[in-house]
Amino acid sequence: MEISNLIRMANRIGDFFEALPDREEALEGVANHIQKSWEPRMRTALLDFLSQHADGQAGDVRLHEIVLESVTRHRARLTPAQPA
Repeated sequence: MEISNLIRMANRIGDFFEALPDREEALEGVANHIQKSWEPRMRTALLDFLSQHADGQAGDVRLHEIVLESVTRHRARLTPAQPA
């Protein structure tokens, strides 16, 4: 899947959870949704993008602040397990 599509999907998740009044709950909601709903390849692509672009920006592609903060904070649990 193209990274711009993943970023767009992640930003829609961020838009939804950003409406919550509790910032911590919103950050947790973003991470939970991505962890539970995205397949490992999608999460890996998003994390690889952030490894290359720590500010969440590359040209016209930009992660919303809440998504960037959530994924950065919860990176370890969003990283898919490596096959043994």
